[in-house]
Amino acid sequence: MEHTYQYAWIIPLLPLPVTMSIGFGLLLIPTATKNIRRMWSFPSVLLLSIAMIFSANLAFQQINGSFIYQYLWSWTINNDFSLEFGYFIDPLTSIMLILITTVGILVLIYSDNYMSHDQGYLRFFAYMSFFNASMLGLVTSSNLIQIYIFWELVGMCSYLLIGFWFTRPSAASACQKAFVTNRVGDFGLLLGILGFYWMTGSFEFRDLFETFNKLNNEGNSLFPTLCAFLLFLGAIAKSAQFPLHVWLPDAMEGPTPISALIHAATMVAAGIFLVARLLPLFTGIPYIMNIISLIGIITLFLGATLALAQRDIKRSLAYSTMSQLGYIMLALGLGSYQAALFHLITHAYSKALLFLGSGSIIHSMEPLVGYSPDKSQNMVLMGGLTRYIPITRTTFLLGTLSLCGIPPLACFWSKDEILSESWLYSPTFAVIAYFTAGLTAFYMFRVYLLTFEGNLHVQFQNYSGTQNISSYSISLWGKEAPKPGNFVFSTINNNNENFLFFSKNTYEFDQNVINQMRYFTTPFLKKNTSMYPHESDNTMLFPLLVLVVFTLFVGFIGIPLFQGEIDLNLLSKWLAPSKNLLHPNSEDSIDLYEFFTNASFSVSIALFGIFVASIFYGSPYSSFQNLDLINSFVKIGPKTKRLFLDKIANVIYNWSYNRGYIDLFYTNVVTQSIRELAKLTHFFDRYIIDGITNSVGVVSFFGGEAIKYLVAGGRISSYLFFYLSFMLIFIYFSFLSL
Repeated sequence: MEHTYQYAWIIPLLPLPVTMSIGFGLLLIPTATKNIRRMWSFPSVLLLSIAMIFSANLAFQQINGSFIYQYLWSWTINNDFSLEFGYFIDPLTSIMLILITTVGILVLIYSDNYMSHDQGYLRFFAYMSFFNASMLGLVTSSNLIQIYIFWELVGMCSYLLIGFWFTRPSAASACQKAFVTNRVGDFGLLLGILGFYWMTGSFEFRDLFETFNKLNNEGNSLFPTLCAFLLFLGAIAKSAQFPLHVWLPDAMEGPTPISALIHAATMVAAGIFLVARLLPLFTGIPYIMNIISLIGIITLFLGATLALAQRDIKRSLAYSTMSQLGYIMLALGLGSYQAALFHLITHAYSKALLFLGSGSIIHSMEPLVGYSPDKSQNMVLMGGLTRYIPITRTTFLLGTLSLCGIPPLACFWSKDEILSESWLYSPTFAVIAYFTAGLTAFYMFRVYLLTFEGNLHVQFQNYSGTQNISSYSISLWGKEAPKPGNFVFSTINNNNENFLFFSKNTYEFDQNVINQMRYFTTPFLKKNTSMYPHESDNTMLFPLLVLVVFTLFVGFIGIPLFQGEIDLNLLSKWLAPSKNLLHPNSEDSIDLYEFFTNASFSVSIALFGIFVASIFYGSPYSSFQNLDLINSFVKIGPKTKRLFLDKIANVIYNWSYNRGYIDLFYTNVVTQSIRELAKLTHFFDRYIIDGITNSVGVVSFFGGEAIKYLVAGGRISSYLFFYLSFMLIFIYFSFLSL
């Protein structure tokens, strides 16, 4: 066992040879390196698999022995300052190692086929391997300095990966946005690290916790609270918490495998890891714990509301990630360490499944609509994909059900623990968390139904079965139905229409228009045509199937059950050392009946959200034809009531579609203010500071020119004459003063 811990330092180094080999190969022998480019996926997967085996062994030792290990190397030592580098292995480290390596391996396997036709294939695998190495180094760090170094490397890799297709303006803008937003958090993190070093004199976690507890007992908590908040600011930016969440949806500009890795187990998990690692410090400052829980509850609700009206499938999943990270941050703020890490595990596998599934969907749509993300990721151009990509559909459905919290899938077990803990902290927070669980089920099934149900592309048909549409209609966009003769493609770039769940206007389609639209959609409804979506290759389907296994069974490691003398909660045993550090006498296991009683309410809310989504988006043209639900709903009440409902729907849609106007605020207020300040600074520097310097030079120049002509062209005799004259005048006044 000791040897396993002694050689754990090799884990972060294992992915690096791939990055270095590709870099040197492209530099020294570029042609040969490119000719064998598909070969580089094998060493990438192999080396990360070795790291996974090491990590699994460490996790096994942690579960059985509850062992915490730290190894340090002295880097710089003198009388006043010492800095040590090393690695730290505890339950939190082993959990993160397992997540990073397992998800990373599956993403690399998936990427081999997904990126096979991309010219940047080698660059992609070089970046990915370095990204994995940076994240592995981050979670094994033994002090705050190491964390900050690898923290910056993770940020650099995310910048390179988000802007992978840098020739596309949207990708270049997205990576800059992610970089700048994270710089705000990183600056706070650096200030917090320096502040705590000034107070405690150490960067090591154990020394930091012990010294800080002594100082905290002495009072004067204002400065420690400020430093703790600055540390948390780094986590806010990295884990896309409000108000520094704006970079996450735009990060979808990178290739889909990158999105899966960022949203599942790497970049966004780094902020959660930092808060979990420093939780013994934060628990000593009640104000910080309250701030963490407040940021978490705001983020989980905001992310859910912003996902309601998104058209891009990856952007919808991005806001889902934001919301679920809010749940995890809420749990950490409540001090529920185990529930937070449990949901981190289950969400990582479920979200990786959903993102890789979305990549399979995009891959199947690209031959039809082109390779532009505005089309291939646009849910309005999807629908009816069940018949074409059934394996992807099944895996995506299981991931969706898991994220909705439907038993017995993974996220059900973890999310319900957080919901139960929220009741004990604040009923208000609990109500928001439960309501957001319903919203999660709604928007996730909205994504699923728009993508897989109905027919491929929108068909403008009425709900009553007649040729003329004389009732209110609903479109898959959730926006007003298009006018006669306008196909769905016309709605792609129409961002200024008002949203209506139930349209106020009625439209009539004559038979010729209906026939034209049917002719337009017919080729996509036939199986014998070459132009229809196709299932992905086995290389892309294999990771999906493996992630399905994780989604089905990983939740069972944290079931909070205790029967007799047998503890069935594997995660509780795994986290025992860390929990004892936080709560020495905690007891996490509950009765089976009590657990399912608490869970029944959250499951009911999730099922209700699924039901509402099915009403609005589930095969609308067939279900509404039978139920005539829209007509019966709209006819209830006077016209003023309908207008009021329309206004509410407008407000909800505009809020969600415009990202809560937060990006608009940053653009028009923050960014514009900084630009105006930069212009003012430039003016002051150019015309005031430089003006003074230039004026001195100009005055000297023209003064010299004037004197030159006054002294008759610069002759030596003139110089001597003026010199002697001024000397005599000076001597004369000197004698007068005596």
